[in-house]
Amino acid sequence: MREGETLYSIAWRYGLDYRELANANSISSPHTIYPGQKIDVRYTASEAKTAAPPPVRNPSKVTSVVSKVTQEKPKNSHISPKVLPSGPVSDWQWPTDGAVIDQFSTKKPVNKGIDIAGSLGESVLAAAAGTVVYAGTGLRGYGNLVIIRHNEKYLSAYAHASRINVIENQDVKAGEKIAETGSTGTDKVKLHFEIRESGKPVNPLKYLPARRGGG
Repeated sequence: MREGETLYSIAWRYGLDYRELANANSISSPHTIYPGQKIDVRYTASEAKTAAPPPVRNPSKVTSVVSKVTQEKPKNSHISPKVLPSGPVSDWQWPTDGAVIDQFSTKKPVNKGIDIAGSLGESVLAAAAGTVVYAGTGLRGYGNLVIIRHNEKYLSAYAHASRINVIENQDVKAGEKIAETGSTGTDKVKLHFEIRESGKPVNPLKYLPARRGGG
């Protein structure tokens, strides 16, 4: 893995369920990984049961990395594992008030979420309560990106932000400001919003509440 990546961003890149990826690489909750650690994305869920722990490059350096990460954790960070519900998310809400300018599509050109119009610097809100599991620029094409884990199955992503207002491991409430709209990683100001269920992109419009103006 590269510095700045998390298990969740790697799973997101390859369209994998983070739980299966963690099990396949013998990574236990809270799913902490380190720069230089080898993450095998080729495993299937059935292979995960017999997978050996992944080798770590320069093990002597891991100790210092762990120490540094621990010191930088916020006070409300989830250092210890917690049991998450696995059912549907009941309180989805729109992350911004803009109009949808590009729809979800599984056909070319593929769009793994929806694109919402906006002006530079507008507030981007958490679409449901959860924990920030990625905040950075490591996924190509997403620019400044925030990923929130809502429960065992559902995650959401907010891309192209001009500013990120949260940090990894931070708990957020539905409707809490997490970022500001921008054009990082794209050619115009907009919010690219995705919802994934067990690692697979789903149409956000099937989860977000209906609203006037065609949503």
